[in-house]
Amino acid sequence: MSPRRNRPKGAGESRPDRDAEPSGRYGGFQRSEDWRGEEWQVRHVAGASAAGKTYRCPGCDQEIPSGLAHVVAWSAYSGVDERRHWHTGCWRAKDRRRLTERRSRNAPRY
Repeated sequence: MSPRRNRPKGAGESRPDRDAEPSGRYGGFQRSEDWRGEEWQVRHVAGASAAGKTYRCPGCDQEIPSGLAHVVAWSAYSGVDERRHWHTGCWRAKDRRRLTERRSRNAPRY
């Protein structure tokens, strides 16, 4: 016999926005946000969907390791090639920080 569950299913989990669209391919939800005077499409990527891939976050210029849930954002008026993968925290803090310069792969980290 398994122990009793004291909280209802889904308690404490965030619910998607009302204007969010489900996206089966990436395992997340897509919505529109305004940033820097442009409309941006934002899609949450589940960690299981990102397995085997690494990306570099434009917010902190650090790698997003394989299997980590994160955010993909792109301008609504740009093409698919302009998608950028962000750490979720970096995307939330994008207004409080400046974008860092991208360094080459062989540049020192600090």
